Amino acid sequence: MALIITDECINCDVCEPECPNDAISMGPEIYEIDPQRCTECVGHFDEPQCVQICPVECIVKDPDRPETHEQLFAKYLRLQQQTPA
Repeated sequence: MALIITDECINCDVCEPECPNDAISMGPEIYEIDPQRCTECVGHFDEPQCVQICPVECIVKDPDRPETHEQLFAKYLRLQQQTPA
């Protein structure tokens, strides 16, 4: 599953630089996660880094976007191919 940031976000700015896929950006009111780029850190880390660092625990799995570990890893591989070497 891609992750989402709930409206409990306090815009503390700590999650954005932690994302290895550049999936987090500032939205109109709070930070948002691009589901096309979010791999829950699969391929990079054992745990989602944004979830680990969030002081208000407002980053959760998006129930509308179920993805298996294999699907997340495939997304990671696709994103790595798009990254210039």
